[in-house]
Amino acid sequence: MPTDVSDPALDSVASDPELGSENVAQIVSFRLGDEEYGVDIMCVQEVILIGQVTLMPQVPEHVCGLINLRGHVIPVLDLRVRFELPTTEATEQSRIIILNVDEKTIGIIVDEVNEVLRIKTDTIDAAPLGSTGLSEQYVKGLVKFESKLLILLNVEHIVEQETAQPTSARGT
Repeated sequence: MPTDVSDPALDSVASDPELGSENVAQIVSFRLGDEEYGVDIMCVQEVILIGQVTLMPQVPEHVCGLINLRGHVIPVLDLRVRFELPTTEATEQSRIIILNVDEKTIGIIVDEVNEVLRIKTDTIDAAPLGSTGLSEQYVKGLVKFESKLLILLNVEHIVEQETAQPTSARGT
């Protein structure tokens, strides 16, 4: 069973004294391959170590299986496979980010969770069409923060798409 993680990276909120609570977003940033991605912290339930994942038959390739998190069965996706990136083995830095949107919960496997960023919402730009290599439905915007540029994912779409059909109706 996965274990809770007290990840120091999640405790280091980048803060700017000029940022008030208005027009500020908190983004959990993570890495997949060489790229940085982010999700709105309001959709993140928790970050856990990769533990026992129960494999399921006849599910799409990007669905790793199910985990039991304190009595709740949660589907887990491999974002590398979902985004058609080269696959790699999990490392000590790999994590599962548990996302919760509209009372629907899924886990996503990422290579590494970096930090929580406090950013001004006006630093979020729309992604130019085709610029991210991902379907526009997955991208909420691009975030410019210091010298970083990260892809802000549309978590609502990812969760909705994965929970729209019962697992038994999905086939490969």
